[in-house]
Amino acid sequence: MPTRADDTPLEERTFFVRAGGHNLQIMTLAHPGTPQGGAATLVFLHEGLGSIGQWRDFPRLLAAATGLGALVYDRYGFGGSDPLQEERDGMYLQREAHETLPQVLESCGIDRPVLIGHSDGGTIALLFAARFPDLPRGVITEAAHVFIEEVTLAGIRGAVAAFESGGLRGKLARYHGERTESMFRGWSDTWLAPEFREWSMEDRLAEIRSPVLAIQGADDEYGTAAQLHAIAGGVSGRSDFRLIPGCGHIPHQQAQEQVLREMTRFVEGLK
Repeated sequence: MPTRADDTPLEERTFFVRAGGHNLQIMTLAHPGTPQGGAATLVFLHEGLGSIGQWRDFPRLLAAATGLGALVYDRYGFGGSDPLQEERDGMYLQREAHETLPQVLESCGIDRPVLIGHSDGGTIALLFAARFPDLPRGVITEAAHVFIEEVTLAGIRGAVAAFESGGLRGKLARYHGERTESMFRGWSDTWLAPEFREWSMEDRLAEIRSPVLAIQGADDEYGTAAQLHAIAGGVSGRSDFRLIPGCGHIPHQQAQEQVLREMTRFVEGLK
C-alpha cells in the first residue's frame, strides 16, 4: 500500500460516465503525479438520501491519510446524476451492486477498489463483494443493513414526517435540487413497502472473502448492533467491527476523528 501522503493538495476532477443506463456524476481525487485507478482506489458509496456533496470533506481526508486516490459518485436519481424516471423496486440495491458499480469501475479504470459504503451504500458494497469476491481490495461499511429491523422502519417513518413538514426537504434540496421529491420517495416508499419487509442479504455474506471493517453508531436511528454482528459473523474473510458510543447514523461526521483513524488503519493493513 502507498505511504501516507504529504500536504500537497489533491487534484479534483468532476465528470460524467454512463453506467446502468444513466448519466452519473463522478468526482475523483488524485495525488499529483499518480494515475487515477490502478491497483487500489477508495470508492465511496453514499447513503439512501446522499450525494457527493453530503460526504463533505471526508473522502479528501481519508485519501490524504492513506495516500490513495478516491472516487465518489452520485447514484442514479441523486445529486448531479440523471433524475429518477420511474418507481424504484426492491431490487434496486442489487442492480446498483451487480450492474451499475461494475460499470463505473470499468469506465474509470479501477481494478481493485477499497469500497467505503454508508447505509444503503454499505449494503451495496457488501452485495458487490459477494457477487465479485475477488475484486475488492477491502470493504468498509458504515451503518449498513443486511436485514430489516423495526427500528429501521421507525427511523424512515420519522424521516418521512420531517420531509413532509418541510425541514428535511429544504436540507436535501441543497444537494438534489429538482430531484429531491423523486429521490426521497424512491427511498422511503421502497423501504416501507410491505413486500420489502422480509428483505435480507444475510445468506450472501458467506460469499464475501475480502477483508471487512463494519462501523456503526451505538445510537443509530436506523439500526442496532445486530447488523454489525451479522456482518462480522457472516463473512468468510477477515472481519472487524466498531460500535461507536454516543454516535448516530453518520459516523464519518459525528465521530470523524475516530472513524478516520479506524479506516486509515484498516486500509494501511490491506495486502
